Amino acid sequence: MALDLASLPDVSGLTVGILGGTGDQGRGLAYRLALAGQHILIGSRSAERAQAAAQELAQQSGGNVGGGENADVAARADVLIVAVPYAGHAATLTELAEVLVGKIVVDCVNPLGFDKQGPYALKVDEGSAAQQAEALLPGARVTAAFHHVSAELLADPAVTSMDLDILVLGDDRDAVAVVQALAGRIPGMRGVHAGRLRNAGQVEALTANLIAMNKRYKAHSGIRVTDV
Repeated sequence: MALDLASLPDVSGLTVGILGGTGDQGRGLAYRLALAGQHILIGSRSAERAQAAAQELAQQSGGNVGGGENADVAARADVLIVAVPYAGHAATLTELAEVLVGKIVVDCVNPLGFDKQGPYALKVDEGSAAQQAEALLPGARVTAAFHHVSAELLADPAVTSMDLDILVLGDDRDAVAVVQALAGRIPGMRGVHAGRLRNAGQVEALTANLIAMNKRYKAHSGIRVTDV
């Protein structure tokens, strides 16, 4: 079956919350989705910090951006993107398990370590950060996506199109389609269904290779899938 982007659902009316939205990756995704017309909510442990970031992003994007504590954002949003540091991943999701029941959760966390030899993938007992999210959020519709997007390019207003594919993984096909459609709202991006959630580990780990390439070639490398 060929990739049929026209068959993806209309997600323009959905509210997207970003947990960790004050960090580089979260802010970048918030900026791009707000530019595309998506209603965005920035989540943080500090409501004041989230609201300050939201006000700044609203001015930059001209979009509809609000902010609040993580639990408030999780309750109000239709789709939640998890962009927190891996060190706080489990604790953040454990606190929000009840409010995330029934929600589409998009985990974009990359469990990585860094030493003198460069970046490397950390071992996650559940197999991946996304599978850890699935274990901690039994009532949520967990997917994995947006792992290989440069935060620097996302935040750069001079970049008008991003030439890359977003690998979307999950066992709930309808939830995967929603995330594919959200990715496609950002100019230049395609959301590509890349398999079940159990395969998220190698997708997360590939980020270490991309970081190494970026350092070697002074680039902002991403993924483009051929023949799809």
